[in-house]
Amino acid sequence: MSALFAPLTVKDITFRNRIGVSPMCQYSSTDGVANDWHMVHLGSRAVGGAGLIIAEATAVTAEGRISPGCAGIWNETQVEALIPVNRFITQHGAVPGIQLAHAGRKGSSARPWEGGEHLSDDNGGWPVIGPADQPFDPDGKRLWKTPAQMSIDDIKDVQQAFVTSAKRALDAGYQLLEVHGAHGYLLHSFFTPLVNTRTDEYGGDTRNRARMMLETVDAVRAVWPENLPLAVRLSAHDWIDGGLGIEENIQMAGWLKERGVDFVDCSGGGATPAARSSVGTRTADQVGLAAGIREATGIATMAVGEITQAQQAEAIVASGQADIVLLARQMMRNPYWAAHAAQELGVSTQDVLPEQIRFFVG
Repeated sequence: MSALFAPLTVKDITFRNRIGVSPMCQYSSTDGVANDWHMVHLGSRAVGGAGLIIAEATAVTAEGRISPGCAGIWNETQVEALIPVNRFITQHGAVPGIQLAHAGRKGSSARPWEGGEHLSDDNGGWPVIGPADQPFDPDGKRLWKTPAQMSIDDIKDVQQAFVTSAKRALDAGYQLLEVHGAHGYLLHSFFTPLVNTRTDEYGGDTRNRARMMLETVDAVRAVWPENLPLAVRLSAHDWIDGGLGIEENIQMAGWLKERGVDFVDCSGGGATPAARSSVGTRTADQVGLAAGIREATGIATMAVGEITQAQQAEAIVASGQADIVLLARQMMRNPYWAAHAAQELGVSTQDVLPEQIRFFVG
């Protein structure tokens, strides 16, 4: 029996296998509204056999987007566009998930293929916010906006935006919700000492720096149904001196577990330019971080990072390093990765491929 293709039940949701599509920004929305691209991007991977499909980082406010092309869920028009996408995913046997996010000081950027520069307010951009008033890269060649240091009222407003968006996510048909606390975006920037230099109750020691994340999760947990899974993505290591390590993230994972979080999605890096540039060389290490957090806390984990081969994914799950493997670029290359992995591992594709395909090639 393949561990990778064993069903997993969490709360009232059963994943048909342990293969998930990692949230991947598509930069293809208009005013945060999904379109045909999102139906094909997400729907094709459900048809391809993945058990979990997590939609891209979806902003809880217009100012929380990374770019003008990023997805949003701050109004009802956006919800209406997502309903048919999630209905299609569910009809084809996968669990639809969403990653709620706020970009913080890394927002107001051009799309990557347009250079990724910060956009001025008169060129489609907007003011950015953060725990402190330091730009992402004050010494770099790119012009990065200086964020406004958030007041307590600002913090509460953003937390409320997460709550409202969580309610909308339920209306849109999502069955798993992930809070984005990684990659130097707002919640991670509060947690990491590389960014957070505050001296109030949201800064200082590890517990205070964790406060923004934990309060946000508490608020979301209060409105997200108890019978549906809740996840948090962490940058489980900053990979730079003076930043977060696995020890602080084990603490965070324990606090999250106490609050009813079901999964920690273990990524890494992104807090500063130096930490971001390290991601390419340390990506594969993230599986070990997932294993360490799982072993230390007992919380279920999702592993990401250069997972490309069926036998590799099988070993990660079978050895207890993680409960779900998430693939991003490999899923871009091959939406039918899960079906091909089943064939390689000698698993019947009867429960992986829809009948329109399996009748002929299953």
